Amino acid sequence: MGNALGSILPMAIGVAISPVPIIAVILMLFSKRARSNGIAFLVGWVLALVVVGSIVLILANLGKISTGGTPSTLAYVLKLLLGLLFLFMSERQWRGRPKEGEEPHMPKWMASIDQFTPAKAFGFAAVLAGVNPKNLGLTLAAALSIAQANVSGAESWIVLAVFVIIASLTVAVPVLYYLFAGQSAEKTLTSWKAWLAANNATVMFILLLVLGMLLLGQGLGGLIG
Repeated sequence: MGNALGSILPMAIGVAISPVPIIAVILMLFSKRARSNGIAFLVGWVLALVVVGSIVLILANLGKISTGGTPSTLAYVLKLLLGLLFLFMSERQWRGRPKEGEEPHMPKWMASIDQFTPAKAFGFAAVLAGVNPKNLGLTLAAALSIAQANVSGAESWIVLAVFVIIASLTVAVPVLYYLFAGQSAEKTLTSWKAWLAANNATVMFILLLVLGMLLLGQGLGGLIG
């Protein structure tokens, strides 16, 4: 199981390092429904990762991705395609980065976060975690890695649980910090938000480039080897 845990660690960190969702949850913690929206966002985020990862593992158990613990060609092809997608996304991040002295552009929906209900916060987090191309791709890649590892059925679910926990840390920390510290957390959370907004494009470029090369290498290595 150790090898499986090692294989999903880069993907879990990649999901966790998602500046826009972290900024979104911090903004929710400054809203009128801070407590309920923050908790709803965290729950939606976690459940989306669980659902996407579980679907891949169930398909693997049915023999559609790996058979008898032996990786299939399909799994390597999917990793190869995900690697190429991430490299393409990294190139777009580099081209779209703010020029020197230019203010970074944040999504327009952030201006309406103060009006979110808990249900909307839950659904929005599920979209950011489970449908966002980067996070969806990384969760698929992690589940594929688990399916390729020679672990028992129970162990594969434990590894998936570890993936979800690590991938949710950066969303969970602001929420838990606010729940325990209350209004005194505002100054720290504001500084986190400002740094993430200013460095979003650079962080995403480096992250997508590294993960793209990793998945591309895994895919090519499996197909050629």
